[in-house]
Amino acid sequence: MIEKITSCDKIEFVAPYSVQCRQRISLVEDGNELAASFHRSVMHPDSDWSDCEANVQAICNAVFTDGVKADWEAKKAADAAATATEPESDAETPTEA
Repeated sequence: MIEKITSCDKIEFVAPYSVQCRQRISLVEDGNELAASFHRSVMHPDSDWSDCEANVQAICNAVFTDGVKADWEAKKAADAAATATEPESDAETPTEA
């Protein structure tokens, strides 16, 4: 019988605003892995990580403190303000002759 096994095999904290989880999706038959693929999820301080594995939830709960969450919101607001005030380019796109 072939089984599909999914597990978070690598967790990375990318300071100060990201926790990454690499999920390994394995197809296993009689204890032998036939194939594997990967999927990466990234959580930020405002993400919902309630559906993640318990160890990922524990890391997110530990590193995304109220202070980090406030800093993240301030960073997003500053980034949005900077993007809104950037002047549009008047340069024409070059064309081939």
